Amino acid sequence: MTRVVVDREVCMSAGVCEMEAPGVFELDADGVLQVGEVTDADAVETAVRSCPTGALQLVD
Repeated sequence: MTRVVVDREVCMSAGVCEMEAPGVFELDADGVLQVGEVTDADAVETAVRSCPTGALQLVD
C-alpha cells in the first residue's frame, strides 16, 4: 500500500497538494498539512510532483 510521507521541516503549507488531491491532503486551521488515505493514486502522484518544496514523498 502506497502512503505519503511529509517532511514537516520542509513543508511550507503552500496548499498545492490540497488543490491537486483535495480528498487526501488538507491544511488544518493552523496551516499544518494533514494526510488522509491515498484513494486516488494518480492525483496523489501529481500532488507529490507539484509540491514546491519537495516535502512530499511516496513510499510503499
